[in-house]
Amino acid sequence: MTDKASSPAPANPYLVLGAAIVLPGSGHVLLGVPTRGLQFLFFMVILGWVTTKVAAPDAGFVGRHAGGFLIYALSILDAYKIARIRYTQWAHGDRRSDDGAAGGVEPHT
Repeated sequence: MTDKASSPAPANPYLVLGAAIVLPGSGHVLLGVPTRGLQFLFFMVILGWVTTKVAAPDAGFVGRHAGGFLIYALSILDAYKIARIRYTQWAHGDRRSDDGAAGGVEPHT
């Protein structure tokens, strides 16, 4: 049986959010899933590069790299979501393992 006293507090979701905004992938590193952060970074670079090849010649900087910015925004949201779920589970003393059930809802059997 785990409770708040015996398990260490997870990273603060706002700290993870700030880190993810400042440096792409760093929020995932703080959460202990650096591979996921590296995957987001990889796809950010690839889609940013692809967008530069298909964008109109008169497009601005954001327009030329829109694919990379899209993945950047998704990585920020993903890191914050993971941190928020972990923090809420810790705060409420959730005893279930982190099996990836969305929203803390157990699947029907």
